[in-house]
Order: sequence, then C-alpha cells, then structure tokens
Amino acid sequence: MEQEEVTARVDTTSQLMCRIQRPVYDEAFIRSHLLSHKEKSTTLRQKLAHQFRCSSKRAKAAVLSTLPILTWLPSYPVKQYLFSDVVSGLSTGVVQLPQGLAYAMLAAVPPVFGLYSSFYPVLLYTFFGTSRHVSIGTFAVISLIIGGVAVREAPDSMFYIHPANGSNASAFLDEEARDARRVQVAVVLTTLVGIIQIILGLLRFGFVAIYLTEPLVRGFTTAASIHVFTSQLKYLLGVKTQRFSGPLSVIYSIKAVFSEIASTNVVSLILGLVCLIFLYLVKVLNERFKKKLSVPIPGEIIVVIVSTGVSYGLSLSEDYEVGVVGTIPTGLLPPAVPEFSLLPSLVTDSFAIAVVGFSMDMSLAKTFALKYGYSVDGNQELIALGLCNFIGSFFQTFAVTGSMSRSLVQESTGGKTQIAGFLASLVVLVVVVAIGFVFQSLPQTVLAAIIMVNLLGMFKQFRDIPTLWKTSKIELSIWLVACVASVLLGLDYGLLVAITFAILTVIYRTQSPTSAILGHVPGTGLYCDVDEYEEAVEYEGIKIFRSNSSIYFANSDLYVKALKKKTGVNPEHLQAAWKAQKRKRKASSKHKFPLKMCVKYKKEGLTHEVMPGNHMAEEQRNKQLEDKHSESNSEEAIFLGLLSTVHSIILDWTSANFTDSVGAKAIKQVIKEYADVDVRVVIAGCSRSLLVQLDTLQFFTGNMTTAMVFPTVHDAVLYCQHKLPPSSGSNQLNELTGSDTCNQEEPITAAVPLTQTTDMGGPTTYL
Repeated sequence: MEQEEVTARVDTTSQLMCRIQRPVYDEAFIRSHLLSHKEKSTTLRQKLAHQFRCSSKRAKAAVLSTLPILTWLPSYPVKQYLFSDVVSGLSTGVVQLPQGLAYAMLAAVPPVFGLYSSFYPVLLYTFFGTSRHVSIGTFAVISLIIGGVAVREAPDSMFYIHPANGSNASAFLDEEARDARRVQVAVVLTTLVGIIQIILGLLRFGFVAIYLTEPLVRGFTTAASIHVFTSQLKYLLGVKTQRFSGPLSVIYSIKAVFSEIASTNVVSLILGLVCLIFLYLVKVLNERFKKKLSVPIPGEIIVVIVSTGVSYGLSLSEDYEVGVVGTIPTGLLPPAVPEFSLLPSLVTDSFAIAVVGFSMDMSLAKTFALKYGYSVDGNQELIALGLCNFIGSFFQTFAVTGSMSRSLVQESTGGKTQIAGFLASLVVLVVVVAIGFVFQSLPQTVLAAIIMVNLLGMFKQFRDIPTLWKTSKIELSIWLVACVASVLLGLDYGLLVAITFAILTVIYRTQSPTSAILGHVPGTGLYCDVDEYEEAVEYEGIKIFRSNSSIYFANSDLYVKALKKKTGVNPEHLQAAWKAQKRKRKASSKHKFPLKMCVKYKKEGLTHEVMPGNHMAEEQRNKQLEDKHSESNSEEAIFLGLLSTVHSIILDWTSANFTDSVGAKAIKQVIKEYADVDVRVVIAGCSRSLLVQLDTLQFFTGNMTTAMVFPTVHDAVLYCQHKLPPSSGSNQLNELTGSDTCNQEEPITAAVPLTQTTDMGGPTTYL
C-alpha cells in the first residue's frame, strides 16, 4: 500500500502550508487496501443485556437525571447565592401574584385558580427542572388556548336557567355552575397535557421542538397576543359580551365589543387607562435604568394594591358597577380526581398545548443556559413540565409553561438557582392561605391593563418582518402564515397550519436546491461555482455538477433535469441526432455524395444538419460555418468528431446526506444514458454513510462499480483527465458517414499508480 505523506510548515508570512502526495483513490481501492469494517461481535441479546443492566453507577445517574436538584443543591454556595436568590424570589413572587390572577381570566376560570397554578407547578419544577433561571407558571398564550377550549366545551348557552313558574321573566345565567364546569374542563385538559409531555419525555421526543422554528413561534405568539388583546377589551371598557372561540373569533370579539361601545363603563375605562399608562411608564423606566436598579420597580403589585384599596374605599363595584375579581376562598383545595369523561374531546387541544408549552419553555431555558454556561436536557424538561401539569391538575391547576417576563425578572434581580422560584411560590402560598380575601375588590379592568402591558414585548415582534424580508423570504413566509392563520383560524388550527407550512418549506427547499457547475481555482484544491467566481476555471471536456441536496423520491427527477441543463449535454438529444443522421445517410446513399455532419449547440437545445457535396463544396461550407461561428457566441459547430466535447461528468455528492431506491434508480438510469453517448459519469465526495445506503440498495451491480466513486472531486478530475472513455461515439460517426477519417487518440494508460500532488498554498501539479 502506498504511504501518504502529509507535511505542514510555516513560511515567512506565518501562513500554514499543506502538501499531500498520494495515489488517486477510488472506492474500490479504498475498500480493498485502506479500510475494513470492524467485526461486530456483540449480539442483540448482549446489547439488550447491557442496555438493561443495573449497577450502582447507572442507578445513581438515573436518580440524578430524574431529580436534577440533587446535582446542585448539595454543593449550593449559601454565602454567594442565598441573598441573591431570596431577593430574586421575592421580586418574582410579587410579579407572579397579579399575573396569576390576570391569566386566570384568560383561561376562563375564577382568579383563585390562577394562584393555584402559580404555586404547585413552580414548587414541583424546583425539583425536576434543569433550568436555573426559567420561571414556571401561568402564561398568556397557554391560558388563552385553555380559555378557548373551556368556552367551547362549556358555553354560556348551556347554563341559562329559565323561571320554574313559567312566568315571562327572562332567563338568567348560572355563573357558578358555568365556572365550575369550565374548571373541570381546564383541569382535565391539563391532566392530558401532562400525560402527553411525560410520555414524550420518556420516549426521548425532546427533539419535537425543532419543528417549531423560531419564526413560527414568534409569528404564532404575535397572533396570540392579538387574541389576548382583543379578549381584554371588554374588561377595559367595562362592557359585557359573549366570549368567542374558533375561526374568526378575533373578528367576532371586536364586533361584539364595538356593538356595545355605547354602554362603556366610564369609571372602569378611566381606571384601566390610568393603570395602563402607569405600568407602561414603569416598564420603560425598568428597561432604561435596569443597570442602576438593583431590583426592578414592582409596578404590577403597586397597581394591584392601590387599585384594590381605591375600589374597596369607593365601593366601585356597588356604586359604579365596576367588575371586580370577586370571592377568593382562603386556603388550598384538597386533591381531587379530574373528570376523565371529558378526555375524548380534548386530545387535539392537549397536543397543541403540550408542544407549544414545551417549545416556549425550551427556548427560554436554552437562552439562559447559553448565557450562563450550563446545559439543559430537553427530555427532562418535557418530563418536568409533564409532572408539573399532571400532579398539579389534581390540585385544580391549569397548564403552565415558562414565562418570559417573570423569567427576565428572576434573572435580572440576581437569581442563581431555582431556590428563587421556590421562594416565589411561597409568596403566592402566603397570599392564598392568609390574605387572598384582600384582593376580592380588585377591578377586572386593572388585570386587563396588566395583561395588555405584558403583551408589549410580543407586539414588538412585528419588527421581525423587515428583518426577515432582508435575510430570508422563506422564514418571512413562515412568520406571516403562522401569524395570519392563527389570527383568523384560531390558535389551535393556526398552529397546525403553521407547522404544516413549515414542513412544506423544507420539502420545497429539497425539491428546489441550488445547483452549479464547478471549476478549479488554480493553485488550490478548491472547486467553486464558475458562474459566481471569476477565478474558477472548468477543465476541458469535464463537467463537475453539484446540487446542495440529497437525492430521493421527491427531487430525483428535478436533479436529473438540472444535471442535463447545467452540463449542456442531453443524451436524448444526442441519440436523436444519431438516428436522424442514419436516416439522412440512407436517403443520400443513392447519390454517392460524401457526407459531413455538423452538430450545433444552441441555448434552446441541440440541432444537427447534413451537408452533401464534393470536397470544394465542403470546404466552402466549412468556411461559411466558421464565419457564422465567429459572429455568434451562442453557437458552436463541431465537424467530424464526437457529438459532444464533454467526455466526463463528475457528480459532486459532498452535500448529499441520504438517498432512497427511487433516487438510486434515477442516478443509475442517467449514468446508463450518458454511457450510451460515450460520456462517463463518476461520483465524488460521497460520505461513508451514503455509501452504506448505496450498498444496501444494490447500487453497485452490473456496470455500476465502486471504481466509479472517488473520495474527493480532485481524485475524480485526475482520473477523468488521465483515462478517456471508450471511443464508441467515433465508431458510430464513422458508421454514419461511411468513412474512417475520424480518429480518436487512444486512452492513456499508466504503468504506475496515478498520483496527485497538491500544495494548497501554491500551484497544483499532476504527476
């Protein structure tokens, strides 16, 4: 076996140089002399035994993986972290309290259930979560989806009670029964969401979040913010309208609010606008002076306390008919089994909530992990969220996920670990157990103002549109489809449409790959697009074709068409020219005129013509054709030679990752077609995994051998330059013209192995 020498040196300009001298390799030589597969002596039984083997080390790893808190709590630096976590926990809890009350309105359940959802899941995530900075709890998008499902399954029309005495009195709405039913729906939905997330986590399906690409998530959450904003208009204005869900619910909600605009509660509107302006100013100040403020100004809790005092002192509910939170029971509810009879109608919605909730949580977790240099486990995050939702549902909570606004508060106030989240849950617990009744007079318009201000960050995502227009039109289309579909069709159907469209864009990209003809950059081992780079030069008689996609059933035909178009060599046209020449030779044989064939290449395709006549006529016509050729750059005439100046085509498969039976058959067929017109096709840059697939598909059978596969494009070029294909095309021409005047130089054969010497810093030499 020839030895490969690789030397590296540093020249006077400190530029690394690389020189490689070795034989030209093909796959047949590599398999017979260089590489051999390792013998796999491990049986399936041994693999299963090893997989399920129990040891103290594996048991410890399993426990630490299931309870990530055990990896950092024993070594928790109390002096360094505790004070920061306490400050962060109290700050986050103060923010979590009003948001829990507000987002319960979005979920169409009484506000106290928002407090339950801000306690149990946060407590559980401390033990099972892998992120140190994410704040788990209620989130606007998830709450809105839950509210839509609850309203769909328990609409107001189901709870109107007509007078029993048959009087003409109008029916009244039993709000207590309606709310109880909606709580049941939300709890069962949360249970199913938790089960789905746990199963996906155990099956290691954490990768599902990759299908929710960032433009899709941002477009979807922008649409969700529009839904949330429109749903809060009636609370801000103090009007009573029906809550809508499903397709066109945004339009119906806006129409209903404006139809009742004349009955706006002025006191509710003024109070809501004042709180809205105050919260916005506080948000701006916190953002502008975040480096100088050790703790952000708790604008939300200030608004809640002040507005509750004003509402209680001025009796806004009784005297001015301002909607308030209402009864908040003191203490925690005992655990109860959810109403599982509702499960069948909630499966689709639960999948949407499970995937969206996990996607939001993972995006935040990865952001903080990257910033602070630790890792998060997607599968464990799925399990953690699933446990938070599943166990929490037995204590009357609704589905939760990571909250961006609270996570930023927890991180910016110095939170180091989930001890901060644990303390935030204790703040909520104190309110629920001891002082929950204080917030019974809290106006609903204030909660609407809190929700609207927290949507500010999501509305800023509209700035993505001009950015994506400049960077990626496909990602812009994903963003717009996700946003528009979710606004018009509802969040559930909109998410389905958005995911489907995102997958279709992947198919589109593989079906419409970028293809190019490569040329060699002199003095280097680089091959680049000749249409893009002036330095790239094609080798005479060799076309190097590259397509930046794998070859499979969806794009195999397009790959072949692009190959024929880019190389300018179409076997079908060449075969047609030969057949036409045969017919004309037979027709003119009676006149005994010598024939001369001219094949022209034009942009629109290949044409041919036969020119009879004596020797003088032929020379005259030749001169005319040469003059015509000099006048037009788009036309090339070839006399008494091969039908094509291209004798070899190299398929650069460097970017191909996989193929299937359809793709393999298409490549074999096109190689055969080119072989029939004396054009050799070889493959270069094929990965080892792709070669295994080709072996499995029995690609290398018959005339297809591993000798036609080369590890690099440079190997393939040297081979094609050294060994020309058989001159069967010349024989056909001689047969057609009835003469032996067309001779082709015999292929060059080497007595020693073909060798390439490449100096990446200098000129390339062929030996």
